[in-house]
Amino acid sequence: MNFEFSPEDEAFRAQVREFIQQNLPKDIARQAYRRGNAVSREGIRHWQKTLYKKGWGAPHLPLAYGGSDWSAVRKHIFTEEIYKADAPDAGWQGLHMAAPVIIAFGSEEQKQRHLPPMLSGDVYWCQGFSEPNAGSDLASLRTAAVLDGDTYVVNGQKIWTSEAQYSQWGFFLVRTDASADKPQKGISFLLIDMSTPGITVRPIEQIDGGDELNEVFLDNVRVPKENLVGDLNMGWSYAKYLLEKERTTSSFIYYNKRQLDVVKDIARRELDNGKPVIEMPEFSRKLSRLEMDLHALEWSVLRVLADEKSSFNLDAVVSTLKIRGSDMQQRVTELQMEALGLRSLRYFNLTQENDSDTGDHDLWPDYVPGRAAQYLFNRASTIYGGAQEVQKNIIAKLAFGL
Repeated sequence: MNFEFSPEDEAFRAQVREFIQQNLPKDIARQAYRRGNAVSREGIRHWQKTLYKKGWGAPHLPLAYGGSDWSAVRKHIFTEEIYKADAPDAGWQGLHMAAPVIIAFGSEEQKQRHLPPMLSGDVYWCQGFSEPNAGSDLASLRTAAVLDGDTYVVNGQKIWTSEAQYSQWGFFLVRTDASADKPQKGISFLLIDMSTPGITVRPIEQIDGGDELNEVFLDNVRVPKENLVGDLNMGWSYAKYLLEKERTTSSFIYYNKRQLDVVKDIARRELDNGKPVIEMPEFSRKLSRLEMDLHALEWSVLRVLADEKSSFNLDAVVSTLKIRGSDMQQRVTELQMEALGLRSLRYFNLTQENDSDTGDHDLWPDYVPGRAAQYLFNRASTIYGGAQEVQKNIIAKLAFGL
């Protein structure tokens, strides 16, 4: 298979790159570089509005809903350039997860109400799926929604809810039929205003110093009936659709490619006995191995984007990309720490709303702050979004019939 981009696609890449260079504020790019793409709310909102005015606010969505008519390859090029430039990727939970489901299954009123503020960066969303006893086995979730007149009364608890404390809205999986013969059949997809009485959000202190993960408690939360997306008890199918629409993002290919560039940047500038770390034989071997594996992963992603026919089940392909991509997240940040040597011990608590808690961060090279925190956060990459063990079971069942 030919993996070369056409001259037209390369011209498109140049156009995207020029726009980013002219419009991305340097301080936002610097924040993203130092924090592993974690940027303040205002920084994210500013950049999203800039893209929105250009018509690039959500290229992955259909043209009729503020997206683009770009090919899958051009969407790939666009996202790759966004990450290369250390530009923030805005509104992941809303634009990339909730929006496709609302477009496919939501009412016209839901589309008109929720899509424009997502695109403009004015409203942030969170995802209420996992629960304390329903993480990898999501179908066992217990948060219940009982219809009372024209409203659903929701009770339960969600956990690991990313950025819930910053979000105005959330999309939740809730149990609406406790008597269904299979647990997947009794789940619905509900949109909930996060300011509704009865919702309590409690941030979880993380090992990396961040607080974007949360517990969310729902105590007799009343949700209008019209906030149900699609049909009752079809939430499991909508959640699967959500994952299928973003089938290549599970590879984290753009993040991994950018972080590999950071490894090389660090290794060229850091010295070991007077020589750049990148020239050390053992380090060079590890770097080469990682780069080869990353190229192989990218080729797999491009095959999926090109709709190359495969005998494998698509869900199994997604799981394969997830396993390789999350493993690579850990490997690439581990190599950054190795390249930093003793500097890797310097811990910086860089949150989305606070540039530093140390006061001396400007005395260090830009590639030092945030590396340790990013490495620590990525220890969870093989768990969130579907644990490695679960992904392997999916592959065994769907690809090999075991």
